[in-house]
Formats: sequence, C-alpha cells, structure tokens
Amino acid sequence: MTHARTVWEEGREPGRQVVALGAAVSLTTVLVDLAITDEISLLFDLVFVLLCLFLAFDVHPADFFTAGVLPPLLMVGVFAMLGTTRPTTLGEAGDGAVQAVVSGLSHHSEALVAGYGLCLAVLLIRHQVLSQRVTRNDPGPRLHA
Repeated sequence: MTHARTVWEEGREPGRQVVALGAAVSLTTVLVDLAITDEISLLFDLVFVLLCLFLAFDVHPADFFTAGVLPPLLMVGVFAMLGTTRPTTLGEAGDGAVQAVVSGLSHHSEALVAGYGLCLAVLLIRHQVLSQRVTRNDPGPRLHA
C-alpha cells in the first residue's frame, strides 16, 4: 500500500536551480532593502531565513549537500559583492571590502545561524523520512502521465 507524498518528500528542483533561485532572491532583496533603507536591514534577515527554509524544502533529495552548504556561501557571496561595490551598506565609512564583509557577517549572524539551522533541520527530517520509505520498500505514489 502506498501513501501520498508528504511535504518532506516533495522537493523536485535540482541543486543548480536552487542555487540560482537563492542568489536571485537574495540579490533582489538587497536591491529592495537598499532602495528602502540605504542599508542592509531586518528585511534582508527575514527574507534570508525564509529563503533558506524554502530552499531546503524545494531541493531534490539527490542535491541535499548543495542545499546544506548554500546558506553561508550565499550570504558571504552577497556580502562580498556589496563589500566591493558599496562597503558602507555593511560597515563603517572607510572600511575596506574585507572589513565590510566581516562587519556585515557579524551584524547579520543571527539570520545566518537561524537560516542555516532551519535549513539543516529540514534536510535532516527529509532525509529521515525518505530513508524510512526506502526501508519499508514503499516506492511512493504512482504519478499519472
């Protein structure tokens, strides 16, 4: 007997598309945040945490590793771009690019820890649910063409 797929089993997007989506949403959020506040604010933090959660649910099980390492790389990448182009949005006036990135990471560390933790927790639960299905030899519901 098969049962319907749960939310833990639904991820279908390949790792490359998840990375592209994560980068696109992060950069769009940065642009919106800079247009509204002229700095990286709580808006970016909230969207980043929700994005990490969404990407963990959306990724295909074969690409769990990609989603598992994505949150810190995504934040560092976005902040590196900002640090080289507009360092004052992350740090103090006169900070170099590296110092701006370090300042940005320290100011937004709560969002990074929350997003990364939620991402890893969702991936762990998804892995356990999928492992249990394999153990039961339950291939899942048949998809109609």
